[in-house]
Amino acid sequence: MATDQAGSDASEADTYERFERRVKRISNVGNAAGILRWDQEVVMPDEGTPARAQQLSTLSSVSHELLTADETGQLLDDLEDDDLADEQAAVVREIRRQYDRETSVPQELVEELSATASNAHPTWKQAREEDDFEQFAPTLEKLVDLKREYAAHIDPDADPYAVLFADYEPYIDLETAERVLERLREELVSLIDAIQDSDGDLATDAFAGAFDDDDQEALARDVLESLGYDWDRGRLDTAPHPFSSGTQFDARVTTRFDEEDLLGSITSTIHEFGHANYTLGLPDEGYGTPLGEARDLSVHESQSRLWENHVGRSRPFWEHFLPVARERFPSLEEVSPEVAYEAANQVYDDNLIRVEADELTYHLHIVIRFEIERDLIRGDLEVSEVPQVWNDKYEEYLGVRPETDTEGCLQDIHWSHGDFGYFPTYSLGSVLAAQLYAAAEDDRGPFDEAISEGEFDELNGWLRENIHQHGKHFVTPELIERATGEELTADHFLEYVESKYGDLYDLEGY
Repeated sequence: MATDQAGSDASEADTYERFERRVKRISNVGNAAGILRWDQEVVMPDEGTPARAQQLSTLSSVSHELLTADETGQLLDDLEDDDLADEQAAVVREIRRQYDRETSVPQELVEELSATASNAHPTWKQAREEDDFEQFAPTLEKLVDLKREYAAHIDPDADPYAVLFADYEPYIDLETAERVLERLREELVSLIDAIQDSDGDLATDAFAGAFDDDDQEALARDVLESLGYDWDRGRLDTAPHPFSSGTQFDARVTTRFDEEDLLGSITSTIHEFGHANYTLGLPDEGYGTPLGEARDLSVHESQSRLWENHVGRSRPFWEHFLPVARERFPSLEEVSPEVAYEAANQVYDDNLIRVEADELTYHLHIVIRFEIERDLIRGDLEVSEVPQVWNDKYEEYLGVRPETDTEGCLQDIHWSHGDFGYFPTYSLGSVLAAQLYAAAEDDRGPFDEAISEGEFDELNGWLRENIHQHGKHFVTPELIERATGEELTADHFLEYVESKYGDLYDLEGY
């Protein structure tokens, strides 16, 4: 009996080892595709798209074939009832979910989606540059149709938008996301109205002037250096739409520069640092498996928003970083940390651009995109109606109306990638950022003094311990509850912004 048991254990171990090798092959194909996408958006020649589209389509096909092969399914079935270690069971859980979804989708559709998205990027870019939504409309319509078809293959009886949302948030349901967005919309509107009606006079011109791009890049490097970015495993480049991508061994940051918007490049760089810092905090030994991958987009966004807002827009941060900025830009010599703090937290009454939005109105930008893409996927809105509906919603929710498609419905890159269901994760991430920061301070004490001295190890250590090191070991609700002691809640975010902006604008009742 003992011999039989030993043989069984060895067989199970061998099965898991074969399974893990296959998982790592799939992961490496995906990571190679990620480098090609980074290259396409950062340094690829303008005429490189036709070849790049084929390359990405081929890698997508290879990954799909590996994942959906009979061998993968058999290995999953063989491991289903095995007595696996907890972390092994987590890997099986994550791959099982991917396998079940992707085996529902025909390979031809996977390839068509990838090729269409690759070709959509330059089409969107040109339409944006020429302020002409009609150039992009046929491509967007095709992407919407393909995504509806994709959702129908996975679950023909489900809300297609909920199916797509689950690609980015598999363990937080759409109803939870809708409740969060509705609560933010309801409670932030009154706060924003109070700010606009207040007599608060914030210093908003602290960063006015012209700032050379090369000097801004040097300052962006100073920001990353100050926060503890690992240059041995990363790099900084520019892109039209800033992003971060990579693995724990190579997590790259991109940002952008506007000679009249120094603050924007600083906050953008800090935001992307938050993403890269999470990626770099994933365990090396988990590379190639879900244990070495980030826990989906809301958690990823919580890291970027935590660093951008709770750190980068705080008083202590400007006490620390303003002297560094003055070394690059002597014109800031007369700016005080308090004035810099006020400038970093002004609430705009006329902003049209999501990535330039303040911390409060930002979420109404998200609500607008969420409502439009949900209606597109559900078939309740035609692509041709998008510019009109977009402009109407901006006027209704934010009191401003875009005059061009470039500053309206063409400003974001996500739809050109076919990323429908992505936008809610931005607001979910902000909510979670506040919840995590509150939990970290409850555990380690206030971080203000350390931040003012440029010391970020304590905060980052807490994030490493409670979020980063776990990869996808835990599903999202469990990860949140283990880190904070409670379920996902908007309470901490609303308490944070009401306290912060009530103080900034001297509001009664906040």
